[in-house]
Amino acid sequence: MNTENQLSTKIDANVPTAARMYDHYLGGKDNYAADRAACEELDKVVPSTRRLAVNNRRFLQRVVKTLATDYGIRQFLDHGSGLPTQDNVHQVAQRIEPSTHVVYVDNDPMVLVHGRALLEQDERTTVIHADMRATEEIFSHPDTQRLIDFSQPVAVLFNSVFHCIPDSETDSPQAVVRRVTERLAPGSYLLMCQLVSEDAQVREFVTDFMDKATQGHWGRVRQEKDVAELFEGMDILEPGLVEVSTWRPDSEVAPRQLTQEWIEFGGVARLR
Repeated sequence: MNTENQLSTKIDANVPTAARMYDHYLGGKDNYAADRAACEELDKVVPSTRRLAVNNRRFLQRVVKTLATDYGIRQFLDHGSGLPTQDNVHQVAQRIEPSTHVVYVDNDPMVLVHGRALLEQDERTTVIHADMRATEEIFSHPDTQRLIDFSQPVAVLFNSVFHCIPDSETDSPQAVVRRVTERLAPGSYLLMCQLVSEDAQVREFVTDFMDKATQGHWGRVRQEKDVAELFEGMDILEPGLVEVSTWRPDSEVAPRQLTQEWIEFGGVARLR
């Protein structure tokens, strides 16, 4: 399917999106009253969400820095990238090696507008308007083919996005990961994390709330064991699968998740 043509390019300010809510939690300005109101309602049950979002962003930045510095990765494919903010993937990676290539993928039309404006003068980086489940379209897209050499290792990022995907036989997180890894060279890396809770009531509330708020653009809050299943057959980097603020923190005083009603859980793995 060609989601670039099927996806709407109209920005609806009245319907919250995960990307704009995330932007609000990070202190961004590219969000609307509906997004802020949804965040306010969410905070009544899961009050640690703002800290969770900030810690998740810092986790992404640490992973990109680690893969570029310690593992020599020079290609990044970022699924569900969200709105541009400070220290995006290409900025972190290109500070280490300016020749690094980055492809961002998102289905939010606002991400497309802001991302393309940011990257207008950067020939090494692009943003594709596509559903993260459209693996064939993403990998065969002319911009992806121009920037990514899939015969060489690449870092594929699924950062805090799998909770946006519902379970289905063909498009579950497991199915997406399988399709992606089949196309990657050995020595490639995957970052995967999502919102999880071991509290059934929290899972049910957030899943139902976000599904209604985003008018069906949501999957479900899962459990740690569900995330662990995504990594089967891969070599997981130390410190393993963890709450992401504890993944190779910059210092002992780095911010940590304060409450545990839900957490961002995952890690990074290498393909054999």
